[in-house]
Amino acid sequence: MRKNVTMFRPPIGREEMEAVMGVLRDKTLTDENGSGPYVKRFEEAFAKYVGVKYAVALSSGTAALHAALLAVDVGPGDEVIVPSFAPTPVAEAVVLAGAKPVFADINPETYTLDVASVEEKLTDKTRALVPVHTYGLMADMEAFRSLAKERGLALVEAAFHAHGAEFKGQKAGTYGDLACFSFNAMQPITTGEGGMVVASRRDLAETIQSIRVHGAGKYGSSERLGHNYKMTEIAAALGYYQLQRLPKILESRRRNAQILTSLLEGIGRLQLPFEPPGYRHSWGIYTVRLKGGKVGERNKLVFKLRASGVQARVFYETPIHMAPYYRRKYGIRPRSLPRTEAAARQVFSLPCHQDLSEEDLKYVAAKLKKLIR
Repeated sequence: MRKNVTMFRPPIGREEMEAVMGVLRDKTLTDENGSGPYVKRFEEAFAKYVGVKYAVALSSGTAALHAALLAVDVGPGDEVIVPSFAPTPVAEAVVLAGAKPVFADINPETYTLDVASVEEKLTDKTRALVPVHTYGLMADMEAFRSLAKERGLALVEAAFHAHGAEFKGQKAGTYGDLACFSFNAMQPITTGEGGMVVASRRDLAETIQSIRVHGAGKYGSSERLGHNYKMTEIAAALGYYQLQRLPKILESRRRNAQILTSLLEGIGRLQLPFEPPGYRHSWGIYTVRLKGGKVGERNKLVFKLRASGVQARVFYETPIHMAPYYRRKYGIRPRSLPRTEAAARQVFSLPCHQDLSEEDLKYVAAKLKKLIR
């Protein structure tokens, strides 16, 4: 029997529904300072969960990263080193801040930013490093923290998929000057659209708070250029109650990832995801790689999986440096990041969210095995 195994399923339960209805009844949909009752509760709970002093809720992960870059004084004339194998907002936020994104290559096993490649890209214009915790697996943050300290650079974690991920016992969000999370509908917890910046320094947190409300200072007038990046009370209510269940959500995702990996281990052409020693994956996105595959072969495989009811996706089919806008703006040539471009031709992602049953995962594995000879 044909199933429909979805790639993502927002973990929305009764508590969130009741909380949203409560917000609607109270008619306090937002706050002029972006800090309504539910926003404050969500921020406080998220900071405690990550293990930092401050958290500031914003309207999206993109807004979070843009505000974070502005808060560490990234601007015109600066360069920010980022991966190209990443969501588009990673570079977009740099451009919005007036700086230039400089793309570095990845580790072909973990898909996270490669430290040696970053070192090759450093110049006297480099202002910040933005490692991305790809698919929910953290980058080598000890190495990046050491490099940033040595060179006097800002370090901003892009932890979009990495809620609850860990590296050497520390959660994502505790290594950088700032760290940014996303709560869009693909993430382990979602507010529909939303983001969070976490910090251990009060001055940085206060700057983010100002930026999200048009640069407002203590007495309301603009002290800096800002934006309307406020999170709504409805979004914060969703996020607050989902955060209470995040440990269980991550436990379910981990269990499903282990089951799916065991089911796929016999397929010789697949490179399966894994946790290196000292890492704890959030399993935000379960991604495999068709070893030796060409882009057409991979795309055909994904098309057939989707036709069979397995809603596979490709993250990230077009590396950012190969997107038309960035190629035009910066004159980037193909083959400048060989490991990134090879991964983009071969990876694809499979359903592995918290609500899938073992039967669903067996269906995914069976369809994939049938297509790969």
